[in-house]
Amino acid sequence: MAESHPSGGPLDDKTHSDSDNDEQTPQSPGAAEGSAAPSASKSKKNKKRSKKSKLLSAATGDKSTESGEASSSTSSTKPAAKLSDESIKTLLDINPSLKGELAGLSPDKAQEVLKKLDVSELLTGLSLNGKNQKDMASYKFWSTQPVVRFDEQRDAAIPDGPIKPVIPELVPKEAAPLPEGYEWVELDLNDGTEVKEVYNLLSHHYVEDDHAMFRFNYSAVFLDWALKSPEWKKSWHIGVRAKGASRLLVATIFGIPIKLKIRENVLDVVEINFMCVHKKLRSKRLAPVLIKEVTRRCHLDGIYQAIYTGGAILPTPVGSARYFHRSLDWLKLYEVGFSPLPPNTTQAKMVVRNQLPTTTSAKGLRPMQEKDIDAVYDLLTRYLARFELIQVFTKAEIKHWFLNNQDPQDQVVWSYVVEQEGKITDFASFYCLESTIIGGKKHDKIRAAYLYYYASDQAFNPKEKGLKERLQVLINDMLIEAKKVKFDVFNALTLHDNPLFLESLKFGAGDGHLHHYLYNWRTKPINAGVNAKNQPDESKRGGIGIVLL
Repeated sequence: MAESHPSGGPLDDKTHSDSDNDEQTPQSPGAAEGSAAPSASKSKKNKKRSKKSKLLSAATGDKSTESGEASSSTSSTKPAAKLSDESIKTLLDINPSLKGELAGLSPDKAQEVLKKLDVSELLTGLSLNGKNQKDMASYKFWSTQPVVRFDEQRDAAIPDGPIKPVIPELVPKEAAPLPEGYEWVELDLNDGTEVKEVYNLLSHHYVEDDHAMFRFNYSAVFLDWALKSPEWKKSWHIGVRAKGASRLLVATIFGIPIKLKIRENVLDVVEINFMCVHKKLRSKRLAPVLIKEVTRRCHLDGIYQAIYTGGAILPTPVGSARYFHRSLDWLKLYEVGFSPLPPNTTQAKMVVRNQLPTTTSAKGLRPMQEKDIDAVYDLLTRYLARFELIQVFTKAEIKHWFLNNQDPQDQVVWSYVVEQEGKITDFASFYCLESTIIGGKKHDKIRAAYLYYYASDQAFNPKEKGLKERLQVLINDMLIEAKKVKFDVFNALTLHDNPLFLESLKFGAGDGHLHHYLYNWRTKPINAGVNAKNQPDESKRGGIGIVLL
């Protein structure tokens, strides 16, 4: 049962891609940058069709498409170009949504269905229901960037490594020009006035669901927590302002320095986050300019790789996880249109179904304290080492990310440990991200808890004996703690060891996915906890172990 808004809005599809126009851009929790550009002239359409034909030719090796004999599926009467069996398999491996929809078909029938699709449809990773469809021509920006192409085969014989070398001497010393009337600025998040400006921009122009019902509400304290981790760089907090008297902040993009372990390689990278463009300026195509500028600044600091996530398919996900939701206040979620009423049941039955105990079960569970930093650092470091894609934490980062330094009414993160006979055996955390209910009458916001990091020493038993049962108890206690502090819903992805407890703890499958991307780094696809049917799969654990805000 999917307990999510059917459109896949901020609470369901935590979209981290800030562009719906032709030039898709990376972003960690990003928004849809805007609507499609206005209709173009006939000559412009022909130009776009020509570009698309070249892309199709590159994907299929069919030169006839380059000469214009095969055009888009919406305008051509000729048969669409088809991918090879090998290419289809690769695309399905990185697109669990599409793969899941074909799971009920025989292999021959599935191949027959896929080969009837336009190549551009397959390359954009869209599902058969049409959600998040993007034309291949919309990736013209990404074709210039060091990212893995959709049609590129990631062979085991090719070692992991950078896609493109960066020559420091050739990195531009000055930013690229902006459209007339706008200028680059560095944002000062120690200045309360500027923090409020960022908050206002995100509040009105950031992530919004397809039906404009919900919008992420990133508070000032959340931004302070998310963007000022240890070793943060002011030069990576980038804004665009209008010149003149208004000095209006119209666009932002932020970089957060982290250490990332990708299989056997440990890299200093930048996490790209909170890219947002004012709705009235989206025709200016600021998204590619913003990403090029943060890239330039990172290159000047010797950082040549990045990680970002998105709800829409870009070239090319390293792994894709699925969202799951556990209702804590089902009636409220139903009243605001987030949770549907399943057939053959009643509101009263749904309320009862989602009830939780009033007390926790794990003996020795208590809030994390500063004295626990060393123990949590040791436990979490060993626990995460089991995964292929993780953040490598320092003790300073453990303190920043997991200890609440705000007043209780402004609390962002909740962290707990289990202490038994003086030893920390378990750790778990979640953070708060509210969404504004646009035009809400009875309710004006939804309080959503997001499962963050956790660890248990049961993972180090032979064959992980007892881990599944322990995590079911530990995460159920997190649900109880979240309910105590008035959260409405508890969200989690299929990454980490989450497939061990999602279904047993009554998490409902959402229709949103979170695609993980690496910039300027090539590696084979990494498991994200879902199988061919797009369901949580214990055997698919061990891949993605990083949680991005």
